[in-house]
This record gives sequence, structure tokens and C-alpha cells, in this order.
Amino acid sequence: MYEPSHKSRQGEFMPPIEDSEIKRVLVISAHPDDSDFGASGTIAQWIKKGIEVAYVFCTNGDQGGEASGFTKEEMPAIRQREQIAAGAAIGVTDITFLNYVDGHLEATLGLRKDIVRQIRKSQPDRMVCQSPERNWDRIGASHPDHLAAGEASIQAVYPDARNPFAFTDLLDDEGLQPWRVKEVWVTAFANPDHYVDITDTFDLKMKTLHAHESQTSHNPELENLVKEWGTRNAEAAGFAEGRIAEAFRIVNTN
Repeated sequence: MYEPSHKSRQGEFMPPIEDSEIKRVLVISAHPDDSDFGASGTIAQWIKKGIEVAYVFCTNGDQGGEASGFTKEEMPAIRQREQIAAGAAIGVTDITFLNYVDGHLEATLGLRKDIVRQIRKSQPDRMVCQSPERNWDRIGASHPDHLAAGEASIQAVYPDARNPFAFTDLLDDEGLQPWRVKEVWVTAFANPDHYVDITDTFDLKMKTLHAHESQTSHNPELENLVKEWGTRNAEAAGFAEGRIAEAFRIVNTN
């Protein structure tokens, strides 16, 4: 049975793995607030269905919030505190910060290994990550850290997380067994093929975004802007007028 909230850009049903078959989701993002801008309306729906969701943030976020009045040195602690509050707004409490330097993230072997570690710890059926490909229509979604986090995440899913011969110390020294992620949902992709109707969880999405006060409190048009993005997604999906959606590219990793 296909859920009406899932529709391809072409108007044909192309469903992901049924949510009823998903027990755990791992969300990998470059900065605190990225997951909330990209997917929190969808994540809120998964949590309502009883799916466990964990977050991993690659950087400390210290280059964000220049309009906040805080110093760069203060930002990492502030952004972590805000992200914890944003997660609580929709029921995400399993949050890990890798604390790479904001603005310096690269898809290195070290980052890839750190993400493999998190995959093997969380053992997710589904993973959400950022697009490793630049979106020329939405340059703000293609921050270099986003691209690096997306590339390292995809590399971690395939081939490393499932391969016992990759990063053998994770198995030998940390006891982390290989794990195969079933599918990946990519945010900010230039040509998404999957849309989720988040009209009923849009209020929760806004709660997560308002929790990032250092990043969003200076923008009185935030809700209108986010709604505009979501309305545009819903129109592309062919949803009814007045609906709001989030967009993804789904990758089957088998």
C-alpha cells in the first residue's frame, strides 16, 4: 500500500522501503540546523510512527551566526545547545557531534571512518545525508561542508560500513560489526525524485528551526521563506494546492 504523501517528481508512485520495515534512521549533517532545514518535517513523521532516529553533526558550527552577536569562540557550545533543543522538539535525543572545524570539512578518510563508526553503532535501516553534488539553483544548499559531509557519508555507506575488511580496527578494537544500510535519502539534491507531504508536521519543523536562535532569530520572514520552499516542492510533486513538502533523492544501496 503506497502512502499518498510519497510521490515522484514525474507524478508516478515510486515508494521507498515502507516505513513499517524501518526500525532506525541515522541522519548525517555538516552543521547543527542542517537536518532541521532539510528534513525535520519528515523526521517528525517517522518518530510519530515509532521509528528511532539518531543525529550526527560533523562540524562544530562556529562559522555560523555572524548576525547573532555571539563570538566565534562561543558558537560551538551555543549551537550544540540549540541543536539539542531542536531535536527535543520532535523527539530526537540521540545526538552526536564530531566537532570538525566549521568551514574546513573535507571528505577525508578520517571523516569517512568516523561516519562508518556511527553507522555501525546505530545500525540504521535508512540514512539521511546531504547531497555531495552542487545544486546550482540553490547555492546556499551547497555549502562546501555540505558537499563534503554528503560525499563522506555515501562513501561510508558503500563500500565501507558493510565491509569487515574496511577499517578493521573498528571491528577488532571497538567490536563494531559491519552493517548494511538499506537505503539513503539525500537532501538538497538538484533533481529530487521523492517528496513527502509535511503539511501536518510543518509546525514541528518550525519549532526545530526557531530553536536555532543564533541562526534564525534575526529573520522575521523565516516561516514564510520555509513555507515558500515547501510549497514549491509540493507543486513539483503534484500535491493539492496549499500543501507543503520536503524533497529527497532516494538511493537504494543493495
